[in-house]
Amino acid sequence: MNIEEYRNFCIAKPGVTEGFPFDNRTLVFKVMGKMFALTNIEDFDGINLKCDPNKAIELREKHEGITSGYHMSKKHWNTVSTTSDVPDKTIYHLINHSYELVVSKLPKKIKKELKSLS
Repeated sequence: MNIEEYRNFCIAKPGVTEGFPFDNRTLVFKVMGKMFALTNIEDFDGINLKCDPNKAIELREKHEGITSGYHMSKKHWNTVSTTSDVPDKTIYHLINHSYELVVSKLPKKIKKELKSLS
């Protein structure tokens, strides 16, 4: 996976915006204002993704390229290496999981607004 494929995949989802809220290197994707994915655009060697805590542990045990979230909550975020044993198909699945996890926690009113964007 390259950064263009990653960006195109994330930005195509309903309600998603992109920006650089932290610095000019960290590209952040948000759904309805809530962060679900971020990466360093200068080296694109990993993506931080939100993850169910139980699934996060399981993934870290299964893949050398999945570790606890760098500069994030270690319980709720994973860093997924883009240059390791994690197949692109799995990375896309984990992006979807992160997006869906964030959407599931949105207030009903915001979910309804998101649904109207689909």
